[in-house]
Amino acid sequence: MNSKLLFAGVSMIALAAAPMAFAQATITGVDAVDDSIDDITDSVADDMARAEDASRFGNPEFRPGLSGSASVGYSGKTGNSESQDLSIGMRLRYAQGNFVQSIGAALDFQESANVKTKEDVLAVYDANYYFDQNFYGFVLARVESDGLATAATDVRRDAFLGFGPGYRVINKADMTWRLQAGIGVSYLEDGLRNSVTETGYLAASRFFYKINDNMFVTNDTDILNSDTALRVNNDLGLNVKMTEAISTRLSYLTEYNDSRAIQTDNKLGVSLVFGF
Repeated sequence: MNSKLLFAGVSMIALAAAPMAFAQATITGVDAVDDSIDDITDSVADDMARAEDASRFGNPEFRPGLSGSASVGYSGKTGNSESQDLSIGMRLRYAQGNFVQSIGAALDFQESANVKTKEDVLAVYDANYYFDQNFYGFVLARVESDGLATAATDVRRDAFLGFGPGYRVINKADMTWRLQAGIGVSYLEDGLRNSVTETGYLAASRFFYKINDNMFVTNDTDILNSDTALRVNNDLGLNVKMTEAISTRLSYLTEYNDSRAIQTDNKLGVSLVFGF
């Protein structure tokens, strides 16, 4: 049974136009098209923003005290068919001096004809203590649960707790390089409630290089080694602002897992945003 990489990078393949809302016309299907366009736009924007997120590379300057956001979505349908959907998401951050803690959680529940069709819970805790401008310690905890998993091939619960030191080798405006490594415990439970607990050793590298005002390169490498498998992910990305209206991101994600028959997967990602 394979664990999931804690820091696995993701690149989206998408083409999105600038945000635009059509007139409300649910019965003709226009709303469905509008929602799909919004979803694609949001995915591409998130992909690009994630690449340029300074907190992934350097010591972020957070507002002291508690801050964050939360969102709740619910829909219920009766008549020819009955269904309920509930989605909850939140991000909380507490910063005090050199100690920064973050919590993120997402809950997704769906029910159709009085039968549960989705019961997913995801949560992440991230704590960093900065001893100085370059050296810090971290604690990472993650849990992912699928309440409807019933088969041996399903993952009912996937959890990880790890800690260790980190060091910023380079910390300049146009180039940053951060390394961190640690030890942790991985817990996996399948749909039959059979579980495996094992020690995992993790290492990560975050590199950012700004070539000029319109172009920058990122390279994220994550390694998790345990008795189950050696897993390595590498996500190389190039972000280019071609004009004031057009930006693109090219990425190449390599995923290695020595417990699989085919050990390496490669994925090319292209994200393009343009407006006029």
